[in-house]
Amino acid sequence: MKVWVQRVSSASVAVDGEVLSSIGRGCLVLFGATGGDMEAMASKLADRVAKLRIFEDDAGKTNRSVVDVGGSVIVVSQFTLYADTRHGNRPGFSDAARPELAMPLYERFVARLREILGADRVGTGRFGAHMVVSLVNDGPFSVELVEGAA
Repeated sequence: MKVWVQRVSSASVAVDGEVLSSIGRGCLVLFGATGGDMEAMASKLADRVAKLRIFEDDAGKTNRSVVDVGGSVIVVSQFTLYADTRHGNRPGFSDAARPELAMPLYERFVARLREILGADRVGTGRFGAHMVVSLVNDGPFSVELVEGAA
């Protein structure tokens, strides 16, 4: 299981022209699962995202988390995080978890973030949908977090 965390000044996600989630300061999190991932891993990874110190303190050091700064999070499912690009020019996606495995993991990840931050501070896209994601990347500051054997 892996996530790509981007520190943002603002972000939103829309499906078919309808904005599903919109935030100000916080994180846009792209979520991917692979075979063998388990719900406990999703919870642990959500804890890590919430505690990730990627926001600056008063001294300009990255010592504050999204919890510390009162920020929000948008989580977007993205199976393409497990793209295999080692051969040819067309990515393969056989390492990405099938939807019946990935969706419950995604839902557990989001639920755990909502437990930590509060439901009003965690937005989502729509699992499996074609989404339009907009963001103002702050920094830019982007970090990959991996849980389990990836």
